[in-house]
Amino acid sequence: MQASSRRRFARALLTNDDGIDAPGLATLAEAAEELADEVWIVAPEHDQSGTSRSVSLHNPLRIYSRGPRRFAVGGTPSDCTILGIRQIMEAAPPDIVLSGINRGANIGDEVTYSGTVAAAMTARLFGIPAIGFSLAFRDRDAVRWPTARALVPKLFDWLDAQGGVEELGGTVLNVNFPDVDLDQITGIEVTRQGRGSLMGVDVESRTDTRGLSYHWLGFRRHPGEQPDDSDVAALRRRAVAVTPLGTDMTDMAALTRLRG
Repeated sequence: MQASSRRRFARALLTNDDGIDAPGLATLAEAAEELADEVWIVAPEHDQSGTSRSVSLHNPLRIYSRGPRRFAVGGTPSDCTILGIRQIMEAAPPDIVLSGINRGANIGDEVTYSGTVAAAMTARLFGIPAIGFSLAFRDRDAVRWPTARALVPKLFDWLDAQGGVEELGGTVLNVNFPDVDLDQITGIEVTRQGRGSLMGVDVESRTDTRGLSYHWLGFRRHPGEQPDDSDVAALRRRAVAVTPLGTDMTDMAALTRLRG
């Protein structure tokens, strides 16, 4: 499909979990200019990675203007989605919510911790189509933002050929770009969520200059063998992994066994 026939949205709401000054959000904003007449940004004031779908029920939320259609929020990614839809853009809500582009893949077991994915999931509470974008990397100082920048519009061309985002119903798309240059991309694959990528959580304890202890949490990862149709496997094949996510977390095998 040619770019000239690409469907344009009236208003797109962008958010993330890496914070409003993150390069991934700037990259997504550039790409969104090709997709929407108005691009609005409502993103966390600071990094909120790993906050999943948490919302601020016990603390007030403050909104800070950072320029035309650009706002920082002292809260979580889900807070940003809610405030964007129900407060900042209440008079003219967005047609689509785009979250990311996260620095680092959101695949396998880690999806449930992702603020990037959670911000998109929250948009679905309001019946608004939403997509979360993440970019895998090996070198933190050499993240391939140009690859993601070029692929976001191409993904919408692909979606248009499938009937458009409106056909997704209550589904949220979790999109992961591989850590390769654009000319090495092998295609777009519809995948399922991988499994077993998290092996545990480590705690590293330290002592500050006042002699008080503090602690860092860190995931221990080992993707290992993955189903061929999983998000992890697709990235290994240098493909864009598109995983449709729902909110039903029922373990059907266990359900059947317990009912039996």
